[in-house]
Amino acid sequence: MSSKVRFTLVVDVHLFLIRGDKILLLLRKNTGYEDGKYHVPAGHMDGNEPITLALIRETKEEIGITLNPKDAKLVHVMHIIDSKERMGFFFEVKKWEGEIKNMEPEKHGEVRWFDLDNLPRNMVAYARYAIDCYKKGQILSEYGWDRRR
Repeated sequence: MSSKVRFTLVVDVHLFLIRGDKILLLLRKNTGYEDGKYHVPAGHMDGNEPITLALIRETKEEIGITLNPKDAKLVHVMHIIDSKERMGFFFEVKKWEGEIKNMEPEKHGEVRWFDLDNLPRNMVAYARYAIDCYKKGQILSEYGWDRRR
């Protein structure tokens, strides 16, 4: 009997930090992935942590604010295929503690608020798509699969 290797999947957490009709975006740089484009605060789960704690950890690491897990509302799930296959969980947060700062200037050129209806042209494509789904109230999407067929 041969031992079968189980399929594994990278899990990402993404923060839709919302203030009125604006969303916070970071300009990527020196990461090797989509540099020069805006993205929401995000990161990978490290494992052995609840998903809301991964969101809180990544938020603190990237923009220095503290979130309460009760204030994180899951608003979208995306099954993504690009350089690798992964699942992205997108959380809306409208309440936080602390002052927003660029905690990783080596990875982010700037931290800036954008109107949800006037996003920058230079955005990571799947992040723009997730924001569009969020605005429509669409909970689940698949991204990048049509390019693989």
